[in-house]
Amino acid sequence: QVQLVESGGGLVQPGGSLRLSCAASGSIFSTYLMGWYRQAPGKQRELVAFIRSGGSTNYADSVKGRFTISRDNSKNTVYLQMNSLKPEDTAVYYCHAAPTYGGSYWGQGTQVTVSS
Repeated sequence: QVQLVESGGGLVQPGGSLRLSCAASGSIFSTYLMGWYRQAPGKQRELVAFIRSGGSTNYADSVKGRFTISRDNSKNTVYLQMNSLKPEDTAVYYCHAAPTYGGSYWGQGTQVTVSS
């Protein structure tokens, strides 16, 4: 069982920045595929970015060049640095873990609102 706890959401003006954090349980966090997803009202949950155990990353086209996913294996934590935020980035952001031994785990979500 993997537990995920997100933090860092909030209200920010367009063009601003936020950093989300996701703390994970488990002694082999370094082997997990970690990702961030988001779900806006009335829309399906979508992938924002993911980071493999080796550190390689992938991003949705809508966030490329603005968002950066990273991980600190010593702290069992994955981050999402979000810059140049737009109103269309408003959503609940979820952390996801996929351990190599199987399973799929979600955090409780954190609200990000981009509005003036």
